[in-house]
Amino acid sequence: MAASRVFLIALGLLAAVPSAWALDYRSVNVPAATLFDAPSHKAKKLYLIKAQTPVEVVVRLEGWTKIRDAEGTLAWIDAAQLAEQRNLIVTAGGAEIRQSELADGVVLARLDKWVVLELLGPSAPGWAKVRHRDGVAGFIKTTQVWGL
Repeated sequence: MAASRVFLIALGLLAAVPSAWALDYRSVNVPAATLFDAPSHKAKKLYLIKAQTPVEVVVRLEGWTKIRDAEGTLAWIDAAQLAEQRNLIVTAGGAEIRQSELADGVVLARLDKWVVLELLGPSAPGWAKVRHRDGVAGFIKTTQVWGL
């Protein structure tokens, strides 16, 4: 009886682990946001990050969010400057938006590094369904973007 309880508890803990590891992404929702080295407007200013740039949420405090950018830099941002909108950023020069989720699918657009794309939803493994700001929509390899 005790062994079955231990097993059920262990099973419950394992079921909770993936949600603890789930990554939370947001996008900057102001024209340019200042990033700080601490959660305060009086802290040292590090750099500016432009609108729609995707960031990974690391820690939340009252009114502040510690984020990680596509280059791995950690900084603090005023939480009001983030939106739930999911965007991706191209990390590979020459990335391609394709018409289908196939490596030999028709190429709709070739993208430079650091171009922001809107994430439209789930896709086949290894692919993301995206839209470029110019309206081109299709699929991109997940190895060519950051923010998933």
